[in-house]
Amino acid sequence: MFNPLIRTLVKVMVASLIVGTILSHFGITAEQLIMEFGLSYERVADMARRGVSWAAPNLLVGAMVILPVWLLLYLFRPPGGSSQKQD
Repeated sequence: MFNPLIRTLVKVMVASLIVGTILSHFGITAEQLIMEFGLSYERVADMARRGVSWAAPNLLVGAMVILPVWLLLYLFRPPGGSSQKQD
């Protein structure tokens, strides 16, 4: 289940590392890119804080509904039935 997700994350990390290396070779830094977009480190940090402060309560409320429903479905599923294929 997590194998494709982990593979995708590793691919994104490797691609980011390659592109970052190429950009740094040409003298392009993260600070230059942020300034090019008209932002500052403080502004980016503030946007990240606001995003987390919005998402955290919504994740908590959603988990309070989803987790008990998942647990009930897990407990009452038919015995011996597996939803995953085994090779």
